[in-house]
Amino acid sequence: MLSPISDKTFFLQVFGCQMNEHDSERIAGMLESLGAIQVPELEESEIVVFVTCCVREAADTRLMGQVASMKNVPLPQGSKLDKRIVCIGGCIGQRDGAKLMEKLPHVDVVFGTQNIDRLPRLIESVLVGKGHQAEVYEASEKFATDLPSKRVHTWAAWLPITSGCNNFCTYCIVPYVRGREKSRTIEDVAAEAQALVNDGVKEITLLGQNVNSYGRDLYGEPRFADVLRAVSATGVGRIRFATSHPKDLTDEVIALFGELPNLMPALHLPVQSGSDRVLKAMNRRYTAEHYLDLVRKVREANPDVALSTDIIVGFPGETEEDFQATANLVREVGYGQVFTFIYSKREGTPAAKMEDPTPREAIQRRFDELVDIVQEGAHEQNQRFTGRVLDVLVEGTSKRDEDVLAGRSPHNVTVHAPIPAGKTIDELEGTIVKVRIDESLTWYLSGEVVDAE
Repeated sequence: MLSPISDKTFFLQVFGCQMNEHDSERIAGMLESLGAIQVPELEESEIVVFVTCCVREAADTRLMGQVASMKNVPLPQGSKLDKRIVCIGGCIGQRDGAKLMEKLPHVDVVFGTQNIDRLPRLIESVLVGKGHQAEVYEASEKFATDLPSKRVHTWAAWLPITSGCNNFCTYCIVPYVRGREKSRTIEDVAAEAQALVNDGVKEITLLGQNVNSYGRDLYGEPRFADVLRAVSATGVGRIRFATSHPKDLTDEVIALFGELPNLMPALHLPVQSGSDRVLKAMNRRYTAEHYLDLVRKVREANPDVALSTDIIVGFPGETEEDFQATANLVREVGYGQVFTFIYSKREGTPAAKMEDPTPREAIQRRFDELVDIVQEGAHEQNQRFTGRVLDVLVEGTSKRDEDVLAGRSPHNVTVHAPIPAGKTIDELEGTIVKVRIDESLTWYLSGEVVDAE
């Protein structure tokens, strides 16, 4: 029997983290398995699914504005529906539940971060006239792995190994909307990785809110190093992972940067602040010196590793001295990339109750100062690549020039190079080419292809 979803068009809009990107691939896979057709533009859709983020206030605002603005967008020509079906999932769906329908009455379905598998049934219920649907309960203590997935790229794949978070940083809402940590078994992860390799995947990114604590719930201790070795043994060309928590990064995992040839020399290690006082208020459970010690160990294991981080400016009570400690840490580490954010108050978190007398103007000044430091440091870090030949995984063309390919180096740096004569981007996309770097800029490298697969 055909699903009511069959032949309906759907559009996916994703906000936020890599886990949301992976969730959107699973949603696309489920809907297409029932006969739905994914379309690239909202105007072409009969069903629209928003996979949302609530880590920062800006994401809330963007979602509300986008949902409100689409009320008057007509259905595509030929649709037999009375109205477009609007679904909201992800972290905002989990946080607000059915209350979202009070704010936005034209929303039809709300689903939580752990109820993705129920989305097709919820949409079907709306299509057969059962009214608004909402499911946001914590579905299971086990990690859901049996959902179909439609990858955006054939050569790269997300591979979630754990979900949820037990850390409860005082500014962060993730533990409240993603639940407690749940890990997959090493055997399960390795089997999926091998299947991906057999399917032609060249780069696997292991995902989790805190990959370094992987396995603690299953084995009584973290086993992230073991899962890295298991995935490496599949023969995949490139392994990456995100995200790491400094307090759980072990010497055993660090050593693998010098031992596993397919573990890429790139580590995203969020520091959030360089002030011990602020780190304590954030409940990060490490000091600036401990963090710097980790950096030293990583560079001893593999001097070529490129480091990136997250930093929050303007955490409640942050003083000028605290901020300067952060600025000094950024200078000392030498990051290739830093994601900087002004603190965003999240209701329901301990930090939301903290008083902050700091003027907004002072916080903005600190943020602007940090951005300048970050740009200077990133430009300096990238100079080491000038003259080197790097293996670049081609992902497409430059946004500015269709005759220039764009890809990523092992260090997770964007690389641009003219498409070689006699080659097309269709031939090169998803392949690894050797690029001689002639110029190193702040946010990307440019050069010439010297060898292609």
